[in-house]
Amino acid sequence: MDKIDIDLMGRQYSVSVKADEKETLLAAVALVDERLRKLAGKSASGGEALALMTALDIANEFITHQRAGGLDLPDYRRRINSLGERFEQVLAKQEKLF
Repeated sequence: MDKIDIDLMGRQYSVSVKADEKETLLAAVALVDERLRKLAGKSASGGEALALMTALDIANEFITHQRAGGLDLPDYRRRINSLGERFEQVLAKQEKLF
């Protein structure tokens, strides 16, 4: 695990991240920071309330996208696992032939 420093609303945080997940984390940080700043400009709330409103805003957008036919990760994971199991079954039968 690597440690990186991130900035949200001008405050520094140190977080641990796997090397192969660093790019995704930085994209998430950019999204959250953008949303925090956007909501901060529209609301008198700050701190925990602002963080909660931002989380709800992002979650609402994600669920709306999912329900509208967007990417359904749990379904894709089930399908991939199912295909993996089928491949293993087919390979096991092939191994018996030789």
